[in-house]
Amino acid sequence: MDLQACAAKIREKLGQDSSLNAVLKFDCGSDGVIVVDAIVRPHLVDHVDRDADCTVSLSLSDLGKLLNGELNPVMGFMSGQLKLAGDMSIAMRLQKVV
Repeated sequence: MDLQACAAKIREKLGQDSSLNAVLKFDCGSDGVIVVDAIVRPHLVDHVDRDADCTVSLSLSDLGKLLNGELNPVMGFMSGQLKLAGDMSIAMRLQKVV
């Protein structure tokens, strides 16, 4: 799954009005970023790198697995496949969405 497909999947899963209420960034290193602004309505999902309340760093392939339900977020964190920076409570709310 490429970055644009992942962004589309995130848009689909979040809908227009989720309970996330934060700015979340998926940082896939050299493959790029996906930033979700779930404060604004409708939510904004784009590839413009900016500050976020919570940043999830992971590979693009692991992001695809996460979005397809093939990677459990907690197990991914425990195994080091994904790393969190910022407000961890946002990542916990995200788990309900993805």
